[in-house]
Amino acid sequence: MAPKKVQPGKAAPKPSKPAKSAPKAASKPASKPAKTAPKKAAKAAAKGAAKPSKKPTQTKKPKNARPQPRMIMSNRDREKREGKLMRAKKTKIRTSVMFHRPYTQRLPGKRRFVRKCGGTASKEGKMDQFTCLKFPLTTESAMKKIEENNTLVFIVDIRANKRTIKAAVRSMYDIKAKKVNTLIRPDGLKKAYIRLMPEYDALDVANKIGIL
Repeated sequence: MAPKKVQPGKAAPKPSKPAKSAPKAASKPASKPAKTAPKKAAKAAAKGAAKPSKKPTQTKKPKNARPQPRMIMSNRDREKREGKLMRAKKTKIRTSVMFHRPYTQRLPGKRRFVRKCGGTASKEGKMDQFTCLKFPLTTESAMKKIEENNTLVFIVDIRANKRTIKAAVRSMYDIKAKKVNTLIRPDGLKKAYIRLMPEYDALDVANKIGIL
């Protein structure tokens, strides 16, 4: 085609656009290949394959193996082992010179018998052989004393002393005591060990009383 003539004083007309070619989509490749696995998963799998497992293989213990003894540790040793610092004990700050003992409960003492002071002795206060000696003991240890040590064991009145016990034994059983030892048991009864003179036999006296 011949180009059109341009009149003077008028701008030249714009050149016409060439015809559109085939769509861009046709020029591009059909489709991208799909990704098989994400990159992160592939890296993690590679790391796991490279590093060996940290858990050691467990060895089987023999059946007859003795258990190890447990260490008994004090709290102080345990805290030292764990790396804990021992706290310093706090002391009470005293602002005065006076010191008062803390209140503690004080119970009144239990009297085992009524103490009587002065005056003439009443009937109840008389210490004769029947009130002095209460009953003989027949325990195994008392029987052993009779057989081996020639000694009689009696429970006596708590107010009786060694002289009254000696006198009571002589008047009741007609025997002489060489030595008398006394003690007060935890239940409050007084026990007397009466050792006889060599000329008297404790077994005969025990038969006479009716212990054996």
